[in-house]
Amino acid sequence: MKHNTKVTSLLVCMFLITQLIGLFIVSSYSDGIDLPFGMEPPEEIEETTLAGGLTTIIIAFVIAVLLFFLLMKINAQTFIRLWYLSVTIIALGLSFFVILYKLGINMQLVALLIALPLAYIKVFKRNLYVHNLTELLIYPGIAAVFISFLNNVFGNRVILATAIILLIISLYDMWAVWQSGFMQKMAEFQMNNLKFFTGFFIPYADKKNKAKIKLIKEKYKGNDEKLEKNFKKSKIKINLAILGGGDIIFPIITAGVFYEKFGLNSGILIAITSTIALAGLFLLAKKGKYYPAMPFITAGLYIGMGLSWILF
Repeated sequence: MKHNTKVTSLLVCMFLITQLIGLFIVSSYSDGIDLPFGMEPPEEIEETTLAGGLTTIIIAFVIAVLLFFLLMKINAQTFIRLWYLSVTIIALGLSFFVILYKLGINMQLVALLIALPLAYIKVFKRNLYVHNLTELLIYPGIAAVFISFLNNVFGNRVILATAIILLIISLYDMWAVWQSGFMQKMAEFQMNNLKFFTGFFIPYADKKNKAKIKLIKEKYKGNDEKLEKNFKKSKIKINLAILGGGDIIFPIITAGVFYEKFGLNSGILIAITSTIALAGLFLLAKKGKYYPAMPFITAGLYIGMGLSWILF
């Protein structure tokens, strides 16, 4: 097992909760709520061929990856932080708007005002609880926009397009982790330079190191400068359990697409099979090794998609 039972269970539960929240957000927008903040796809976007739509998405994805790689190379930390802050505010706003709408408050500005301080804390203040709690709402909001776009572009071929996109992303994930190491470099850049991570982030230590941490905290309580200095000196080993944002959002998109075609039971089934696949990866993975999660999650998604097709 890559992480201890407690951390593994927490990661898997967070993943499943995000999938279920995602279904709630996506289903709400699918059933009559218009996307706010100008996120509705432009009317000019017309249904295209499967090959044409996939080519456009692949080109856009490649440009995004190259752009981020370039920004890493030139160390454009301020620009990336502001970019991520903007995306986080909008994504959280999309999720909060649905919650407010269900409570009878149809106000886009209120959703943004709730999202703004949380996004600021997440990006600039490094609060672990705010970080992970906001992750539960960020990807459902982004997924709702992507699903609307995919439906506009692919129409009745959206299921086939989704299956192909999952395959492409899985192949990229394997290359980026096992071949080029780009994923590891990107994660390290985020954590070391930007001081945040796009995905679930759970630091943990064994009993021996926990005792050291407790002792240092008690000794230098109230003196943050000495506390930080002694933490660095002590060389306490902190383990990290992480799950990237892409590994979270693509299952939500898939479940959302099937929800629109086959109903809620189909979406829930896909959320469950992808969660089982992720749990299987964590159980089989070995400590100290990097694994691309998407191929395993995609396998679970394909099983869920197949069962949905048969049952619903």
